[in-house]
Amino acid sequence: MKDIERILYTEEQIKAKVAELGRQITRDYEGKNLLLCCILKGSLVFMSDLMRQIDLPLTIDFMKVSSYGHGTESSGDVRVLLDLSVNLPEYDLLIVEDIFDSGRTLAKLTELLRVRGPRSLKLCTLFSKPERHNVELPIDYLGFELPDEFVVGYGLDYAEHYRNLPYLGVLKREVYE
Repeated sequence: MKDIERILYTEEQIKAKVAELGRQITRDYEGKNLLLCCILKGSLVFMSDLMRQIDLPLTIDFMKVSSYGHGTESSGDVRVLLDLSVNLPEYDLLIVEDIFDSGRTLAKLTELLRVRGPRSLKLCTLFSKPERHNVELPIDYLGFELPDEFVVGYGLDYAEHYRNLPYLGVLKREVYE
């Protein structure tokens, strides 16, 4: 694609990592009442692939939050646009996120969800940008660490475009500057 500067992770690399994460989660949640919480919209592709790699009964639900708008950085103003519809004390909650960037959105979400009393609460993110973390938050299941560049694909977007790319690529600066 002409707007992509370079590919960081291919479709094959992502598939292999998602399968590995699915095996880890299967081992760790054996005998538990697993609820996967997909953070829309970016995590939809990841969670769709991940849940098919988990060999356990599970429940799924969705949250939609906003902190980016059409920009390239989190505003820090996290708004819940769609909330969970299940009773959390019945579940071992695994938040499935596409990317841990500054961490502000995830910190706010985990704080909000922890007070609702799930049996356990863990975080699974496919991508993380350690250089940009502003909060300390444990990542229980991590796919890939990324450089501090603006990436798109495999669910990640810029102004709602590029989510459908099967790989993760660096977006050319001239597209968003």
